Amino acid sequence: MTRWIAVDWGTTSLRAMLMEGERTIGTRASEDGMGRLTRETFEPSLLNLIGDWLDGPTEIVCCGMVGARQGWAEAAYRTAPCTPLGGELTRVETRDNRLRVSIVPGIRQTSPHPDVMRGEETQIAGILRDDSDFDGVACLPGTHTKWVHVSAGEVVSFRTVMTGELFETVARHTVLRHSLGGDAFDDDAFLGAVSDTLSRPEALSARLFELRAADLLHGQDAAKGRGLLSGLLIGSELAATKPWWLGRDVVVTGAPGISRVYDLALRAQGLTPRLLPADDMTLAGLAAAKDLP
Repeated sequence: MTRWIAVDWGTTSLRAMLMEGERTIGTRASEDGMGRLTRETFEPSLLNLIGDWLDGPTEIVCCGMVGARQGWAEAAYRTAPCTPLGGELTRVETRDNRLRVSIVPGIRQTSPHPDVMRGEETQIAGILRDDSDFDGVACLPGTHTKWVHVSAGEVVSFRTVMTGELFETVARHTVLRHSLGGDAFDDDAFLGAVSDTLSRPEALSARLFELRAADLLHGQDAAKGRGLLSGLLIGSELAATKPWWLGRDVVVTGAPGISRVYDLALRAQGLTPRLLPADDMTLAGLAAAKDLP
């Protein structure tokens, strides 16, 4: 069976999977994400990681920020509503003739508000490969969480929320950093904050400083503080994205830790989301992209 390589190339990391059909026979990763590379260094970075996998011309299918304007080669956006995959992949000119590199295009949205995605369209293709009849919303949590309405095999509309980046910024670069050390997480505090912020999202910025005051005055532990901060931000996110998830079937596709947190929040609103691993959905989507005519 012909071997090929699936590549998930984001802003901060590069992950490559050596494939035999749809079976993974090797996985490697590096920190050579798009953010630390120039256009001229993408090919050497890839070869450093997978060069010994190449024994001749090898098909390599990539998704993610590798196709951004600042990436290896820009893979022009397709416009929603559209299927997550379709049309032609973007071919990349390479110096090493063993490389046959193509990139999955991202998706843009011009109305009801401007938005873009790169990499998430491949995860959605993986979700549909897992369940071709899925009709609902894909929640893709991460640095920039996506809420994507999927129907009849198409991306209908989507909304991006910067909750993950906001959490890291607030926790590491504001006065709250003195009160939020460690990785412990209080689920009860989280759920209470989600409920409060869904009811009163306008109080978010005031509630944030309460975390510092509660530490100074009452010695509030960091686990409770982290749970409250996450709950305040995700509660605000749920308030903003209610038209996407209310009354719909929801699939959550992300890393295990953050998927668990979103699952808790959504179940508290009466939903029963399905959790699908992000890495598996990305790989399934890259396999679907490889099979495009």
